[in-house]
Amino acid sequence: MGNNYLISVIIPCYNDAKYIEQAVLSVLNQTYLNIEVIVVDDGSNEETKKVLNKLKHQITKLITQENQGQSAARNVGICESNGEYILVLDSDDYFEPSFIEKAIKFFLENEKTKIVTCFANLILENGKSYIYKPKGGDITCFLCSNGALGSAMFKKIDWNIAGGYDETMRQGFEDWEYYIRLLQKEGVAQVIEEPLYNYRKRNNTTTQRANKVKYELLLYLFRKHIELYTKHIDNYVSFLLSITEIEEIEKIKNTQRLEFKIGKVILKPLRWVKSLFR
Repeated sequence: MGNNYLISVIIPCYNDAKYIEQAVLSVLNQTYLNIEVIVVDDGSNEETKKVLNKLKHQITKLITQENQGQSAARNVGICESNGEYILVLDSDDYFEPSFIEKAIKFFLENEKTKIVTCFANLILENGKSYIYKPKGGDITCFLCSNGALGSAMFKKIDWNIAGGYDETMRQGFEDWEYYIRLLQKEGVAQVIEEPLYNYRKRNNTTTQRANKVKYELLLYLFRKHIELYTKHIDNYVSFLLSITEIEEIEKIKNTQRLEFKIGKVILKPLRWVKSLFR
C-alpha cells in the first residue's frame, strides 16, 4: 500500500519534559511515511518548553497556548491539521513503528470503521508491565465501557461531524464520551490485536484522577447521552446486571477463602466479649 493519505498526529503536551521526545520520535519512526506531527504545548513549564524548542525542527507545527486541558489542546491541534486521518497521542506514551501502517488498512478495507485502536503494553512505575486488550465494537459496546485507547485513529471528517472533544470534561473520560458521539449513528471501533502502544501508568494521571470521580463522570455521560441509553436500554441493563453478578460471585469467593474463615474464628470470642458490655 502506498502512502497516499496524509496522517496528522496530534500530541497535546503539558509538563512532560521527560517523555515528549520519545513520543515524537515514535511518530517520526513510523513505517508509514506520509505524516505530519503537530504538538500543542498546553501551558507547560519552562523545562518542557526547552525540550519542545529542541524538537521544533523535527515536527511540522508547534502550537503554544495557555493551559486549557487535554480536550481543548486536541481540538486546537486537529483544527490546524491537514490530514484526512487523525491520530492522537498522549505526550508520555509512544507507538510501535508499524501502528499507522496497520491502522490505515482497517479504514481502507471497511468503510464502517470509525476508530482504530490496538492492544497496549501498560508500563507500571515499579517497572512491571502487562498487556491491556481493548474490545472495540459498536455503540452498544461503548455505552457500557470504553472499547478503545485514548490514543487512537479516526477520520477528520468524522471529528467534524461529531463536534470534537468535549472541552468541559477536564477530569477525564473525555475520549470515551467523544467515541460515543463518533459511533452514535453507525460504525465500529476496530482493534489491532498486537501491543503497538506503550502506555505509562503513572501516579496522578488524568485516568487516575478520573477514577476518583468515576461515578460523577458516568452520570455526566448518561445524562448527556440519555436518548442513546434509552434506545439501547435492554443491552445496558443486561450489562449492569452482569456486573452485579460478577460482584456477588466475588463476595462468595471471599467468604470461602481460608483467611476469611480463620479471621472469623479469631474474632468470634472477641465479639462475644463485646456483647457482654452492651
